[in-house]
Amino acid sequence: MGLLDHHKKIETHATLLLVLSFLVVTIGGIVQIVPLFYLDNTIEKVEGMRPYAPLEIAGREIYLREGCYTCHSQMIRPMRDEVERYGHYSLAAESMYDHPFQWGSKRTGPDLARLGGRYSDDWHVQHMINPRDVVPESIMPSYAYMLNRTLDRSDAEHVRDIMAVYRTLGHPYTEEMLDNAVGDFFAQADDFGDPGVVDRYPGAQQRNFDGQNQVTEMDAIIAYMQMLGTLVDFDTFVPVANR
Repeated sequence: MGLLDHHKKIETHATLLLVLSFLVVTIGGIVQIVPLFYLDNTIEKVEGMRPYAPLEIAGREIYLREGCYTCHSQMIRPMRDEVERYGHYSLAAESMYDHPFQWGSKRTGPDLARLGGRYSDDWHVQHMINPRDVVPESIMPSYAYMLNRTLDRSDAEHVRDIMAVYRTLGHPYTEEMLDNAVGDFFAQADDFGDPGVVDRYPGAQQRNFDGQNQVTEMDAIIAYMQMLGTLVDFDTFVPVANR
């Protein structure tokens, strides 16, 4: 009796097929899960990664509210075509402060994992107002109303509360960060800024992102997008396996 005959016997016997399938899945699960119990940390620590600054958190909350993750991913796979188009493949550490993560499940628009610094603030403002002005083939809707939605102290205090919750989840927010959260929120959207913001959040960008006198949702979401993919220096990054 050949192997195909044995295979046919399994396929035509529902109970046997179910038992063997369960056995295969169980073995595969054990092989993948058990080693994790012997690791102190499954995420490689990468120099440059830090928790989000207050205005970046506000921008990320807007990103989630508007469902941007349904059309854009933030996860570059280690495949040649992806790396050549979007940049260095994504690292687990880049999502360590995301709740929930923003890997996405489809790309109606491009991946945003390396978006930071690729375009100017003015480009982002115009893109949010009318995407077709800068990307003629875009089907993205307009988000011009963000220019008129101002953010006040209550919004900053809400961000501080979010930071406090994240701290309970293990994010390295200090008492100093929480005490200065409201001030840092507004300072990050000011051209003159505050040196303390960069001290607390290395690499944080400070400026008037949308060019208006008041802090708006547009400032927040651009601050978030201009940060994406900028924290890790991939010119000097070396994976653990190659060290």
